[in-house]
Amino acid sequence: MILILLILIPFLTGILSFSTKGDGPKMLALVSTMLSLGVAGYVSGNAFSSAISFSQPWIPTLGTQFSLLADGMSSMLCLLTAIVMMVVMIVNVNKDVEKPGAFYGLMLLSQAGLMGVFLASDALLFYVFWELALIPVYFLCSKWGGEKRIPVTFKFFIYTFVGSLMMLAGLIYLSLQTPGLTSYSWADIARAGAALPADKQIWLFCLIFIAFAIKMPMFPFHTWQPDTYEQSPTPVTIILSALMVKMGLYAVLRWLLPVLPAGVAYWSDTVILLSVIGIVYSSCIAMMQTDIKRLIAYSSIAHMGLMCAAAFTHSYVGMHGIMLQMFNHGINITGMWVIVSMIENRWGTRDMTKLGGMATVTPKMAIALVVISLASIALPLTNGFVGEFMMFNGLLRSDSAGHIAILAVAGLGVILGAVYTLNMVQKTAYGTAPSGAAVAKDLSVNEYLGLAIIISLVIFLGVYPKPLLDLTSGISALLVH
Repeated sequence: MILILLILIPFLTGILSFSTKGDGPKMLALVSTMLSLGVAGYVSGNAFSSAISFSQPWIPTLGTQFSLLADGMSSMLCLLTAIVMMVVMIVNVNKDVEKPGAFYGLMLLSQAGLMGVFLASDALLFYVFWELALIPVYFLCSKWGGEKRIPVTFKFFIYTFVGSLMMLAGLIYLSLQTPGLTSYSWADIARAGAALPADKQIWLFCLIFIAFAIKMPMFPFHTWQPDTYEQSPTPVTIILSALMVKMGLYAVLRWLLPVLPAGVAYWSDTVILLSVIGIVYSSCIAMMQTDIKRLIAYSSIAHMGLMCAAAFTHSYVGMHGIMLQMFNHGINITGMWVIVSMIENRWGTRDMTKLGGMATVTPKMAIALVVISLASIALPLTNGFVGEFMMFNGLLRSDSAGHIAILAVAGLGVILGAVYTLNMVQKTAYGTAPSGAAVAKDLSVNEYLGLAIIISLVIFLGVYPKPLLDLTSGISALLVH
């Protein structure tokens, strides 16, 4: 029953937020995310010993149940969702937004959908939560986004809608192959998929994988991402980049690798190749950006490309690294977006050519930027290092000479990532401050608290990643056997 609370708390408070006035929605959202974090922490603590499950009949005529499962991977991602959403609410508690009831209501509904995606162990329920997580984001982007929000949101809608329909068609086909009565349960879907002939698995893999590749996003399905990140309000950008991209990778690990093993074996090298192309391509594009938001958007494509490549190496070390990096990337990218929002609010621009001198004017903000940037480029003793090292180790352990060559090319992403990230730090934190910068204020109390949470996790998990490694060790072993 505890798993229901992870969905009900944000769902009910989100609905309530629509009818709340004044500062009520903001405070309600903050309390809701704190409660969700408490429940997610409890679930994660119990998931160390055994998975937690909940199942009740839902639509018997369709063979589907309201079935939830919190193993190491699911509980970790629910914990990440709760932490990120709470940080978002903390750093925005002193900011005004138009129609706060609708804004925070949609944010909480999206959180409910994310929790459901990570917990669902029934394919139809998974699809319902997948859409519940996405639909509020469409409205958030189209209502509170930038000047080009309408065409950008339309493109985002078309990409994700087509991908979702393809995924639904694939899941329905798999449910019809289950022995006996039609079933959407993960266990029955996995058995039915693995029993399919190789030729059917090959085309079915394409049908389902494209939906997940769009959400990650993976090259060449990434073109919706930079514009959407740029035009979305920063809290929504954080949800998209820290949490929703994990939906795609999580779905690959949960609903693809164990379900269509022959299809995975056939397409693995192609996916790895495309992922590595995406790493180098997006890193090169990031180096050319002057808008910090677009730079971080392209850097996210590079990071997700490495995770996707490692997922198809069939390596325990690589898989374990993905688990760790999903959490750590979510923390780091949240910190980056929070600082970008602070820069834009204070200086009215994201153009690096018009910035500089942050270390002089706002030294605490500059320190936070440096620490989080170093974690983003995987400096040892930061949380980004261990997972990235394990993923490269997984690529290296492959017996294929081609994989070793791919590893060498993927390694360029580390070098290029350091180049564009450190260049961004140099242009924003150092140099001469622009006119008017002297009046910019350093961190407020709530901003200090939000960044303190992020930086504490960056350092703690960099020095002592064992809790996350222990939490996900069982599911990592399961996915490679």
